[in-house]
Amino acid sequence: MINTTSDNAVPFLNVRGISKSYPGVRALTDIALTVMPGEVHALVGENGAGKSTLIKILSGVVRPDRGDVLVDGKPMTFGSTAYSEAKGIVAIHQESTAFAHLDAIDNIFVGKEIKRFGGLLLDKAKMRSQAEGLMKRLGEPIDLDRPLLEMTLAQRQMVGIARALARKSRVLIMDEPTASLSAKETDVLFRIIRQLSADGVAVLYISHRLDEVMALASRVTVLRDGCNVATCDIADTDRESLVRMMVGRELLPPEELAPAELGQVMLETVGLTREGEYRDVSLKVRAGEVVGLGGLVGAGRSEIATTIFGMTAPDSGLVLVAGRKVRQNSLEAAARAGIAFVPEDRQHFGLVLQMGIGENLVLVVLKRLLHFVLRDKRAEYGQADELMTRLGVRAPNASVAALTLSGGNQQKLAIGKWIAEKPKVLILDEPTRGVDVGAKADVYKLIRELARQGVATLLISSDLPELLTLSDRIVVLREGRISGELSRSDASEEAVLKLALPDQPLATVSEDKQP
Repeated sequence: MINTTSDNAVPFLNVRGISKSYPGVRALTDIALTVMPGEVHALVGENGAGKSTLIKILSGVVRPDRGDVLVDGKPMTFGSTAYSEAKGIVAIHQESTAFAHLDAIDNIFVGKEIKRFGGLLLDKAKMRSQAEGLMKRLGEPIDLDRPLLEMTLAQRQMVGIARALARKSRVLIMDEPTASLSAKETDVLFRIIRQLSADGVAVLYISHRLDEVMALASRVTVLRDGCNVATCDIADTDRESLVRMMVGRELLPPEELAPAELGQVMLETVGLTREGEYRDVSLKVRAGEVVGLGGLVGAGRSEIATTIFGMTAPDSGLVLVAGRKVRQNSLEAAARAGIAFVPEDRQHFGLVLQMGIGENLVLVVLKRLLHFVLRDKRAEYGQADELMTRLGVRAPNASVAALTLSGGNQQKLAIGKWIAEKPKVLILDEPTRGVDVGAKADVYKLIRELARQGVATLLISSDLPELLTLSDRIVVLREGRISGELSRSDASEEAVLKLALPDQPLATVSEDKQP
């Protein structure tokens, strides 16, 4: 935990009575918050609690209806990101605002390019040198000339952090900064945060991962329904108390996570190999079973998932569903075999955000709902309403655009659109990335409910507590190969990490360990 500065210090950031409303929605009501120089101050709350609106106000994206913010004791002007950055307030947002077709260097210095000859030319050499220094500081070696579009989410996040550091921020707002990072990358980020704090930089840290909050922050402010619930010292609270303040209700009872009765082997991979990504991957998942796929970012987990779903072709190996071979490199064949896939990047690949909730929920089964060649709107709305109720999606109606929903509700849509198809196999890649504790409990409940209905689930998660909570077994990958397997009773964070980290001898997975 990082200590705050002296009680006599003047707050660098002083939020007083901030309120903001949108048509039909009260986003913030009389919010108060102080951030001291060098402090790591956590901001927590469910999606919809008002955190994003407050971030947008502080970073100059929107103006509040009333209230003020003092920076070094002086009133701040609202509605200008350039002004906020000039005052030393820089935000790293949960969903990347990067320019995907530009390389890392251009993204780091966009809007703040280093120039020479009186601004006539860009000083490419100096920008490269500084970018290399920033990435070395972050401990994340990446190809600076590579377009962000070709990078992993973790690498894009590191570029975003480098961009903020290049602006020499005095308050760094981090919105779910570890959502796409591996354990190793998270450790690097924590080291950087502690270094920034020691240098006097304040960090406003927004995360649904309360273990991170407890480890990093000195103080925490809890928001619920756009209002202050409490601000307290981390030393005077605990995780359970924070959860109660955030959600105001009891979360998932233990019986909801009980293992289901297992059936036949529903998903099997035999010797799957794709050069440069993974090698000789053989695993089985039974009906009603949740098998976790653990490992560091870059171990090949997502690549295996996309191959099983027919998005990429392996160089060798087989995928079988209920004992039948699935044609490779064919999304249609995978879906027809009963495989469903919820990707990590739900906003770009899991949903069509501009379309309505109902349209997203019936996308997979649209052909079945056709009346001859015409869309049966009544059937679509009926299906969508039923799924919204079952999923607990919070929205006025099914015609509301998916992009207006919170991250938790979007994730429910990404999973829920497959429910009507009644899949045999469900592959979930980081299913609760950026999802708050309340919505996370809803997603956990849904996953276990599907397991009880006989769905075979392959779960990819970098959140070790999540992997341990949901999985009946955990298969761990290291550098593209299976390094070992753990039963529910043998699994622990230490055991998973021991198998995931490099420079450990690979364990032999015997046939008798495969159920």
